Amino acid sequence: MNDKITNWTASDDAMIENAIRRGASRRELLTMMLAGGVAASMGGLILGRASNAVAATPKSGGNLKAAGWSSSTADTLDPAKASLSTDYVRCCALYNRLTFLDQAGTVQMELAESVKSGDAKVWTVKLRSGVTFHDGKQLTAKDVVFSLKRHLDPAVGSKVNAIAKQITEVKDLDSLTVEITLANPNADLPTILSQHHFMIVQDGTTDFSKGIGTGAFKMETFQPGVKSIFTKNPNYFKGGAHVDSFEFFAISDDNARVNALLSGDIHLAASIKPRSMKLVESQPGFALSQTTSGNYTDLNIRLDLAPGDKADFVTGMKYLINRQQIQKSVLRGLAEIANDQPVSPASHYHNADLKPKGYDPDKAKFHFQKAGLIGQSIPMITSEAPTSAVEMATIVQQSGSEIGMKFDVQRVPSDGYWSNYWLKAPVHFGNINPRPTPDILFSLLYASNAPWNESQYKSEKFDKMLVEARGLLDENKRKEIYNQMQVMISEEAGTVIPVYISNVDAISAKLKGLEANPLGGMMGYAFAEYVWLDA
Repeated sequence: MNDKITNWTASDDAMIENAIRRGASRRELLTMMLAGGVAASMGGLILGRASNAVAATPKSGGNLKAAGWSSSTADTLDPAKASLSTDYVRCCALYNRLTFLDQAGTVQMELAESVKSGDAKVWTVKLRSGVTFHDGKQLTAKDVVFSLKRHLDPAVGSKVNAIAKQITEVKDLDSLTVEITLANPNADLPTILSQHHFMIVQDGTTDFSKGIGTGAFKMETFQPGVKSIFTKNPNYFKGGAHVDSFEFFAISDDNARVNALLSGDIHLAASIKPRSMKLVESQPGFALSQTTSGNYTDLNIRLDLAPGDKADFVTGMKYLINRQQIQKSVLRGLAEIANDQPVSPASHYHNADLKPKGYDPDKAKFHFQKAGLIGQSIPMITSEAPTSAVEMATIVQQSGSEIGMKFDVQRVPSDGYWSNYWLKAPVHFGNINPRPTPDILFSLLYASNAPWNESQYKSEKFDKMLVEARGLLDENKRKEIYNQMQVMISEEAGTVIPVYISNVDAISAKLKGLEANPLGGMMGYAFAEYVWLDA
């Protein structure tokens, strides 16, 4: 943040914090801060003592340590296969994208100097010159061609294969120019290329264990499910990271993660739960960084398996979920009520006319009875891995018991949850990181061939609308189609999305430069490159 503070007091600090908790708008916050003598860039909000917001010059040196909340032995350094926040953090440290999104969600150039098209179908990408990989090799157009083509190869298992399939041809025109041809026009391509999976790797790479990229850090140690250690890349084309080294690992237990921060073992504890916020705020030398950009934990009911193959069971669950209780009790107000579809109010494509189903146990019971499931025990898999999923499962279980609906809540370990239970169990929880466009969300999660189709939702009509909207340059028409698709998901899919969650990272006052990003917490998982340590 580029903030200048004059005559700022503790009472002013408390006033701002209270305003944030009650949901004050950015305009209101800016007015309050200006009244207190603050000129602020509102791209991100750091809550806590006023000293955290004081403008500072970045310092070099030090060893950054941070803890995420989820990891497993399936952790990867292959950006095409990344699926966890820990994967994204590592990939952001090691590699770069052609484009990236700034704090305002605006596309900026990274490895590309320009990405242009006259018809949104054939795109020309001009690359920066002089960029080198960690092993000294120069970045060329062949690296970009190889990286993009990998997503089209079924043998690779790319998580964004469904999105990349719109690329019909990619070729190098010269050493620094790439031409990308799409099956149909898509004005969102520069935004799509900013996604973590589209990191550029070296031409011909088959072994990703060394993490050779163009990024701000080099890989020193990688132990899947344990830890990763990186050292500063002295030849980084952007000028170099501020810290000398970066260590990242996961501590799945929220209390343990916060205690590691408070004891000085780490500088950042990612995605802490609301119940831990007061503890952090009460301790001098620590602060909270809040990002609201569309993250959510959803209850997934597979439509191809019992009991989700009964439509009334799915409808009943959407009436049984107590959204307000989850928002207020579980998340302490750090969430917005959602309407069972993934496009959050942070997006201008959000369908605000689509109202969420209210908590109605009687309607829920009616549908459960129609499905013939009252009195039966329904297994529900939950874990600490998806944010607040254990608490959400408890609320559903309690609500169900009041109408004779039995839910057998089975809590399983975080380690291995995403590979063993997510997408597989008939009724389970997921957690989806923010994505900047409806096209990306729908392609990843709801198209018939979506790689992360959590409820196995299939609709030819939906698939056709997805392709149609993708190629439209008429924003009004595009928004109209996206509105209809959100209704279809809300009414037909088996994903129950009760709230959009604000991500809160807890940080040491020694950590400076952390800002918000539309791709999620920890500066869209790229924080290591930008932050510095102030001893």
